[in-house]
Amino acid sequence: MSRSLIVTAAVFGVLGVAIGAFGSHGLAVHFEANPDLRPTFDTATQYHQLHALAILAAAWLVTRGGRGARWAGYAGILFAVGIVLFSGALYGISMLEIRPLGAVAPLGGVALIAGWACIGIAGWLTRE
Repeated sequence: MSRSLIVTAAVFGVLGVAIGAFGSHGLAVHFEANPDLRPTFDTATQYHQLHALAILAAAWLVTRGGRGARWAGYAGILFAVGIVLFSGALYGISMLEIRPLGAVAPLGGVALIAGWACIGIAGWLTRE
């Protein structure tokens, strides 16, 4: 499980940097014409990158073993789902102007919150 979470974190990290760079350079004209969409894009990239790192933290907790490992695995999965739903929805809104995706973003937010709750449980159950 830790190996797949590390690879997942790396993929999301690569994508986060690439999408962020594309937004800064390739979409400069789009955001100049639609300045109200830039903060949405920035929020998407910020949460994307932060939770790529959170997946690494979950992978580390999995390697600790014990009762907390299972919860850490759940956290990693929830963070990945949250990135796709939350950041993905915000990317769709900000880059493609598909505003109905705003209804999907809260589902991703719930997944991210649940992931942090699972990290807390994993930490509580992990031996010192």
